[in-house]
Amino acid sequence: MVSRFALSLSLLLLLIINQASAANSTAKPGCRESCGDARVPYPFGIGPNCALNSWFEVSCNETSTPPTILLERTKMEVLNFSLNSPDYDPRLEFHRVKAPAVYVNCSATEASHGVNLKDSPFFFSEFRNRIVACTGGQVLSPNNISNTCNDGTCCETVMTSAIKTFNATFDGRSDGCNSAYLVEQSWRDSNAANSAVGAVLDWAIPQEAFELSKSGKEYNCTQYGLIFDEPHIDRSIRCYCNKGYRGNAYLLNGCQDVDECEEATPNPCGTVKCMNKPGSYECERSKTWVIPLGMGVGFGSLCLVMGGWWLYKFLKKRREIKLKEKFFKRNGGLLLQQQMFANEGGLENTKIFTSKELDKATDNFNKNRVLGQGGQGTVYKGMLADGAIVAVKKSKGMVAENVEEFINEVTILSQINHRHVVKLLGCCLETEVPLLVYEFISNGTIFQYLHDPSEEFMMSWETRIRVAKESAEALSYLHSSASIPIYHRDIKSTNILLDEKFKAKVSDFGISRLIPIDRTHLTTDVQGTFGYLDPEYFQSSQFTEKSDVYSFGVVLVELLTGEKPVSFEREENRRSLTSYFIDSVEENRVLDIVDARVMKQAKPEELMMLAKLAYQCLSLSGKMRPTMKEVSIQLDQIVAMQKDSNVDRNNQVEV
Repeated sequence: MVSRFALSLSLLLLLIINQASAANSTAKPGCRESCGDARVPYPFGIGPNCALNSWFEVSCNETSTPPTILLERTKMEVLNFSLNSPDYDPRLEFHRVKAPAVYVNCSATEASHGVNLKDSPFFFSEFRNRIVACTGGQVLSPNNISNTCNDGTCCETVMTSAIKTFNATFDGRSDGCNSAYLVEQSWRDSNAANSAVGAVLDWAIPQEAFELSKSGKEYNCTQYGLIFDEPHIDRSIRCYCNKGYRGNAYLLNGCQDVDECEEATPNPCGTVKCMNKPGSYECERSKTWVIPLGMGVGFGSLCLVMGGWWLYKFLKKRREIKLKEKFFKRNGGLLLQQQMFANEGGLENTKIFTSKELDKATDNFNKNRVLGQGGQGTVYKGMLADGAIVAVKKSKGMVAENVEEFINEVTILSQINHRHVVKLLGCCLETEVPLLVYEFISNGTIFQYLHDPSEEFMMSWETRIRVAKESAEALSYLHSSASIPIYHRDIKSTNILLDEKFKAKVSDFGISRLIPIDRTHLTTDVQGTFGYLDPEYFQSSQFTEKSDVYSFGVVLVELLTGEKPVSFEREENRRSLTSYFIDSVEENRVLDIVDARVMKQAKPEELMMLAKLAYQCLSLSGKMRPTMKEVSIQLDQIVAMQKDSNVDRNNQVEV
């Protein structure tokens, strides 16, 4: 009798354990759910009968350490899988695979691993992956990263869309080891040198391969359009368990109810009994709480109203003060105070604005007040209490390493006093991100008038030369006339503003640096804007005053041609404006690329003088470039030539 009872109890326990295991499993019933430490969720499966179809079939090699997973049809090694969470987002369904790589002239490296996933339900995610290339001597992408390969350069570029094929070719100008990888962004950021290089492979279930059930309270299935023009996967299906359930929504009865009453600690109903419901729970109502609660509320309401409001106001005010103190310290307030007390850089004349003043001036930073956005932050138009119109720059989220950069901009602008440099009026440090207040420059940027197709005003030849001369005067002042030389480090047409009289104003000193008089260069990580960067600085990381000259030379070519520095809308040999311009000068066909809008306004000799000056500024050797003072003098000569031409035209007598 005892033995029969023990046997029955054992069978009952075994049945309960098996049911719990099945409820927690994400694999198809009767199939293995893991390979080593990696779980293999359905629609994937180990073996042909455990997957949705042959594309989702994987094999598990347990002879390797650790065991490895292989997608059978694509022959790609899987590092791990990820299924959706209750806060559904289709981008959360993916799996990581060993990244495809292509090698050329790398004798000690494994063979190339390009990949072609056409006709498969898989594609490489555009928002989780980056393309990285390494070469022995040639830069393949504008975004330089710190890693190197065979004494060469590694670069990266973003993916503009999801892709199904990955391969790479090199133009042969580098004799060293050339390689290209498709890698996950988070892997590159962590620089995980000792872990497998992974890429994110997304997937979609074709509609005809999955019978869409009616959505119930346990789960939901949604159709999402794909970007690929392939008729057999024109729609994808994504499923997820609803709130209050967990499991694998792709399996029959795969979403199981969560018992909040048993799992939640402490009891979600407090002292009242908790009763579980499918997908939720409810608390048992007590019949005796109404009378004492009513008496307690009636007796305590008066005290709560009288004391609660006062306490709320007190705590709110105290919290605001503490928060402002925290922001002030984090945004470099102590460092700025230290420099102000030391009377450094003219900071004693800098006004410290309150957050309340700037909130009111910008209508709480209304998006309709945005003037522009850049690498260091967003600029808003504002009006102070005295009616003055200002530009308020809201920096990006401040981190410790950026505090010095922000205080640097305040210090630099506080000591600059030049008619062609944007004037700093003050700053605010008691907000979550630091704020700078500048004089308002009303007429936009050079870039806008040269390249915006919706801009109706055409910048004349005379205006272009004058604006170039005024900008050169400002840079010459920064380099040679300021008390301590200043290198701007981000000269470009979007950083040269135009006031109400169309006078030039140089702006954006976020990455500028003060240079001790006894030094000729600054060694830093490469920063700046692609298309304007000095190649010599890019290679050596040594920024000199001639690096600003190179960037200004690109602006001169923009003024001469009306073209953007980089444009993929132009023919391949014309995508880089500087290269195309230099070729045109050396082939004696400069007039062929001059902006047609000013050809009738300028004399050929004026155009050739500006082209020659720009050509000198763009010399690959910094030593061969003129100084900004010399550039300013030559532009003065072109302006004088224009005035003489105007006088001659006015003195002509018609016969």
